[in-house]
Amino acid sequence: MQVKSFAKINLGIEVLGKRKDEYHNIRTLFQSIDFYDVLEFFLISDDKIDLSGPDDTISWGTDNLIFQAALSLKQKLGLSNGIKIKASKKIPPGKGLGGGSSNAAMTLLALNKIWELHCTPEELTELAKGLGADVPYFLTGGLCLGTGRGDEIKSLEDLPVFYCVLALPDVAIPTSSIYANLPETLTSEEKDSKITKFFHNRHCSGLINSLEEAVFSLFPQIEIIKGLFQANEAELSLVSGSGSAVFGLFKTRKNAQKAFEELNSRYSVIVTKTLPRQEYKNRIYVGV
Repeated sequence: MQVKSFAKINLGIEVLGKRKDEYHNIRTLFQSIDFYDVLEFFLISDDKIDLSGPDDTISWGTDNLIFQAALSLKQKLGLSNGIKIKASKKIPPGKGLGGGSSNAAMTLLALNKIWELHCTPEELTELAKGLGADVPYFLTGGLCLGTGRGDEIKSLEDLPVFYCVLALPDVAIPTSSIYANLPETLTSEEKDSKITKFFHNRHCSGLINSLEEAVFSLFPQIEIIKGLFQANEAELSLVSGSGSAVFGLFKTRKNAQKAFEELNSRYSVIVTKTLPRQEYKNRIYVGV
């Protein structure tokens, strides 16, 4: 079985405060985009997980989220099933695009089918939460509200499709380093929430990423990229997640192409589009 594993951007992030478990409560809007890795799954007779990929800068051992997702299913259900997984990666790590989390979620979905486990969506979601805060979102896709650590997911009505220009600076940012540098005044009250206002007006132009101040203080070059998107009249431009990817959303291909041409001489840039939920689900499974 071959599966597409799509990336996400965050149309807004609001930090609500630190939790007792040292994580932060957040409010965020997840949006899937048409940019993906490909995972291939092969049944094997041995009781093992054989994971590999052509990129030798990525660990393909037990610390990889793909491996951990497969192992979590085996351990939860007491399985002796074996699987060989080949990963072809396009989504770069440390960019806030959720590539590893997406890979983990797709592994849960694929193995549930391949091994004929008949796990319910609720059971898969519980496993996903144990793998990482972003992982549950990728079981749903489209536009979703994320609360708690970002792992409590609520599906929202999709926005119209935007062209998405994605700038990928040559820097990987560990999420922990950004949360460690958050100013104390970041807590977003309900009455001030841009995301709450979005629910009423459905306009994304006013949305914010509360993590950007910390990102820009450590990597000022990323703020320059956002400024270039804004100068090119993006409907919304934000750092995705904790960075370092910066996106610009455009209503027309012409405006997206103009922004692409301006940034492409200085940065790695791609043009893609946002992915509504039904299209996301239709395109996950490439073939058997």
